[in-house]
Amino acid sequence: MKKKTLVNTETDKDVKAFIESVKNKKRKEDSKILLELIKKITKKEPKIWGQRIIGFGKYSYQRKNGEEYEWFNVGFSPGSKHLSVYVMFDLEQEPLLEKLGPHTHGRGCLYIKKLEDIDIKILEQLILKSDRWR
Repeated sequence: MKKKTLVNTETDKDVKAFIESVKNKKRKEDSKILLELIKKITKKEPKIWGQRIIGFGKYSYQRKNGEEYEWFNVGFSPGSKHLSVYVMFDLEQEPLLEKLGPHTHGRGCLYIKKLEDIDIKILEQLILKSDRWR
């Protein structure tokens, strides 16, 4: 089966320029911290995926219908209301979330208003767990 292209594909856009363009001052500062944290954990250079996601690493996966895609191992996006941290495992049964601090989550995404409100060591563990897909 041929590889398909998703809307959010890897680009050559400048990551630092993207972060500098974030209007919310707190979100911009948190993004700089998260950028360095994830780089340290993954030892991968960040890339912009699509318009607003900063992803680290890359892997191919195949859906049940046989279509093959490329995606990042772990990433984040500085949204207007929160930071979205994307992980590549199901958060629904994740016991570490109880210790993280104030957040909401979907199946593979954490929504965090401010990094200072959460336990950064727990976030590191979640990011490390996601990076196992290298």
